[in-house]
Amino acid sequence: MTLDKDYPAIIAGIGAYTAELRRTVPPVMQGFGALARAATAPGSVDAKTKELIALAIGVTQRCDGCIGFHGKALVDLGASRDEVAEVLGLCVYMGGGPALMYAADALRAYDQFAAASARAA
Repeated sequence: MTLDKDYPAIIAGIGAYTAELRRTVPPVMQGFGALARAATAPGSVDAKTKELIALAIGVTQRCDGCIGFHGKALVDLGASRDEVAEVLGLCVYMGGGPALMYAADALRAYDQFAAASARAA
């Protein structure tokens, strides 16, 4: 874990290889896509809350790609930096020092995507 990760580049790189996986193992990727759509479908829990939960899981599982994709989704959904930070505080509480390291990375990811979104607006 370092604080100089470029999360837009991380998700772009992962996106290129997930496209390759869609070509080489389509049934697996179709199944994963169906699972993702079902888990994120509208229901009793709103989309932003689901993404906050997904980010928290990504932090505690130390998954850079998860932090990137869900950090971007939270910016796109209009989550505030304070909302993200509060959830990251919960990650630190539940996950201790390792979660703190990835919580710092997740806040950096949010900031990178928010800056890119502001430039695009």
